[in-house]
Parts: sequence; structure tokens; C-alpha cells
Amino acid sequence: MSDELTPSEFLEIIAGFLRQTAIPLLPPHAAFEARVAANALDLVRRQLDQPGCASRAEQESLAALLNENGSPAALQQRLCAAIADQSITPLTPGLSAYLWRATMAKLAVDQPSYAAYRRELDREVQLND
Repeated sequence: MSDELTPSEFLEIIAGFLRQTAIPLLPPHAAFEARVAANALDLVRRQLDQPGCASRAEQESLAALLNENGSPAALQQRLCAAIADQSITPLTPGLSAYLWRATMAKLAVDQPSYAAYRRELDREVQLND
């Protein structure tokens, strides 16, 4: 067993220090900036905690939707271009499902306490039970 902290744990400790110790002692504007910094640390921690398979799953979904291979960034760019030129429309099979999964994955990192996101997670759990 290792006693070393993970990068995610370091970030959590630093954000906790900012919120619990530093912010109460700071003047209002500096406290606001420290809250922004703590929130940014939380966001980076959630990004680190996302499994690598999430980006692979997105890449595989995009590749299937577009019927081509490439990096996630290249495939996303291709999807945007296809939506812009209307070669892919809301009626394209798989598009809505892909966009929904991508949105939920982004919310898991960016806004995990967002009420609508939490509601949808609960609904998905109920549907899978």
C-alpha cells in the first residue's frame, strides 16, 4: 500500500484549504477569486478522475456515426461540418443518442451538481433497475 497522494487527492486538499481556511480570511474580492480558483481545481480533479475509456467510447461512437476513423478532435470537427452542411440532420440515426451521451459526459465534469443533470442520472438509474 502506498502512502502517496494521487494528483486528484492533492487537488481536493488544496481546494478544501481554499474553501475552509483561506476564503474566510480574505477580503471580498480576493475571496471571490479564491472561490473561482477552488472551483477550477475541482473541475481539473473531475477531469483527472474520468476514466480513459470515456474518450475512447466517444471516439468509437463518433466513428460509427460518421462511418470513418480519426482522432476524437478530428471526428468532432467532421461532425460539426456535417451538421453545418446538413449532411447529418436531427433525423440521422444515432445523432441524438450521441449528442445526449456527450452532453451527459461533459456535465459530469463541468457541472456535476446541476439539478437537471442529477435528475437525468436518477432517471437513467431507474430505467436500468
